[in-house]
Amino acid sequence: MWDGHRDALLTQRDLAAAVEPLAPGASVQHLPAGTGAVGRPAVQRFYAEEFLPYLPGDLGLARISRTVDRFRLVDELTVSFTHDRELPWLLPGVPPTHQRAEVLAIAVVSFERGQIRGQRILWDYATLTAQLGAPGPG
Repeated sequence: MWDGHRDALLTQRDLAAAVEPLAPGASVQHLPAGTGAVGRPAVQRFYAEEFLPYLPGDLGLARISRTVDRFRLVDELTVSFTHDRELPWLLPGVPPTHQRAEVLAIAVVSFERGQIRGQRILWDYATLTAQLGAPGPG
């Protein structure tokens, strides 16, 4: 279910298909940026207005590991892209640097009654900003 959601969102960029497996009270939290939404309508709005229009053209994901049980999935990923546009969901307020970046990310996904209940996506902000020559934490 998670792979289908992620593929619909990041590869197909199909909002309806991406939102379909979400629970009514689903949440998305992108940390450390502090972006996301709570509740299926708000998540759909977040994806439509703040996420999909701002995905890098060459976004790539490579899974390093996956841990899963009945209620939770944790993916460790390498995320790569060219910072060719503003990324308000990832780096709010940082203008495009046109630099290539590769960063480690962790996705913690929870499930409830056969639906995606929550997503917490974390990444190495300090390494990312250093690669892009952007202002770092602090």
